[in-house]
Amino acid sequence: FKAVSAKDKELYESFASHIAHRGCEYNFANLVLWGQQNIAVIHNNLVRLSYYGGHISYAFPIGNGDKKRTLNEIMLDAKERGIPCTFMGVYEEDKALLEELYPQKFHFEKSRDSFDYVYDINDLCDLTGRKYHSKRNHIKRFKENCPDFSTEVITGNNLHIVKEFAEEWYKAKLSINPTSDFDMEQIALHRAMNNYEALELEGMFLKVKEEYIAFTIASKMTPDTFDINFEKAKTGFEGAYPVINNEFAKYLRDKFPEVKFLDREEDMGIEGLKKAKESYKPLYLTEKHLAVPMEVYNENS
Repeated sequence: FKAVSAKDKELYESFASHIAHRGCEYNFANLVLWGQQNIAVIHNNLVRLSYYGGHISYAFPIGNGDKKRTLNEIMLDAKERGIPCTFMGVYEEDKALLEELYPQKFHFEKSRDSFDYVYDINDLCDLTGRKYHSKRNHIKRFKENCPDFSTEVITGNNLHIVKEFAEEWYKAKLSINPTSDFDMEQIALHRAMNNYEALELEGMFLKVKEEYIAFTIASKMTPDTFDINFEKAKTGFEGAYPVINNEFAKYLRDKFPEVKFLDREEDMGIEGLKKAKESYKPLYLTEKHLAVPMEVYNENS
């Protein structure tokens, strides 16, 4: 295994193109941004060992190689490291293969908190129909209150503004709740700033007059899907989140006409975040499982 870096983008995408379904944990940008991700090529499959949030696990191997030989190697690696051979982000077809190759060896848990919310980009651009009535009202109210709002694309020339904005945003949040933990997110955002062009990230500011009140950053996950990696807005500007969501979706649709979907990632079990993501009426949720060795599950159950 070697630590992943932005330089591995082409290598990773050559394997990732074979994934039928893809959640945010398989998005290359997120591999660089979050936690400590390590990759290796084994039997013409790409394997990942992930250290994230105090947990260590493997991603299900991707590629067209011999899956059983690769999985056997992963199990051997886990044994040598003295860790459980746990797989995260396991899709239904991967689960079926693990059950077929290793009957009764794994216990599978649906990871509802890590399901991705995927939206039709046209829905988020146009907000048509009764289901988006409240969103249109929020946007209308914002535009009435802030008629001089504007947007600005994030480039290498104004990245410093993201850093300054984020520092103020985190400071404000911590002043309200000092026990909040934004350490991993702050590290991820710092990495995004350092690798913005290498990862081919796209982003946008929302401004009122000359004040920056919100920003969003995204990465192309597949040829037809963008992943929204970060989205922050100041308090005191009602409707700022719906507006930047809507304006950025329109920007992506115009610049990348081949893009059909926006992945707004998981809710992490946070009730407020779940409610917000559901309010945009996802087209579907990307379901995932956690595969835990049966002996580990039996010990803990």
